[in-house]
Amino acid sequence: MLRMEVVSKEYNHRGKAVTALRGVTLDIPKGDFVSVVGSSGSGKSTLLLILGGMLSPSTGRVLLDGESLYDLKPDERARIRRAKIGFVFQTFNLVPYLCAMENVQVPLFLAGRNEGDQKSRAAALLERVGLADRLDHKPSELSVGQQQRVALARVLANDPAVILADEPTGNLDLETSERIMAFLREVNQEGRTVVMVTHDARAAEKGNRILRLMEGAILSAGQERGAFPREERT
Repeated sequence: MLRMEVVSKEYNHRGKAVTALRGVTLDIPKGDFVSVVGSSGSGKSTLLLILGGMLSPSTGRVLLDGESLYDLKPDERARIRRAKIGFVFQTFNLVPYLCAMENVQVPLFLAGRNEGDQKSRAAALLERVGLADRLDHKPSELSVGQQQRVALARVLANDPAVILADEPTGNLDLETSERIMAFLREVNQEGRTVVMVTHDARAAEKGNRILRLMEGAILSAGQERGAFPREERT
């Protein structure tokens, strides 16, 4: 479903070239759940953004369902991203002046759904994540964990085939983190492909396999859970 072919990414920082990814080749089949781990600066977030059609690679190709994302025009790539990919960020990226329901409605509005469909879909998704009694609450009126659950409801609004999660439990307590991970496992078991960047050893173990990056290159790609490197445990 997702494939990276010899992908590299270089940045220019204060006149010096910085390599974030080095010739990464990776296959992620439909329905997989991949945890991406590595130290800060290893290229994890860069890999996720490139997979999601958000950041052009310097070299190489990225394919989604056999289609080369970065050979498309920007508007076509954006259309595919809206239809097939959902993003979960550590910072949630909720619109502060919109209530929970309105935040979930945003991708539905952008997809051209009518207002009635937007509201019924948003309400159903918020009920699914346990926030049926918080529909009219703005982000500032919600706990951190509740904000993350609104973000999860929003990511499912257009029923994406792929979910890309960047540190989805990074700001959360243990109980809330476990709830978020259970939700990601649930949507994965429904057939969605999940790629998750994390520093959390417990969260990483929830994936089907663990991909370890070091200095922009794949160091290892374990096929089973339960083999998280000891130095990553916190």
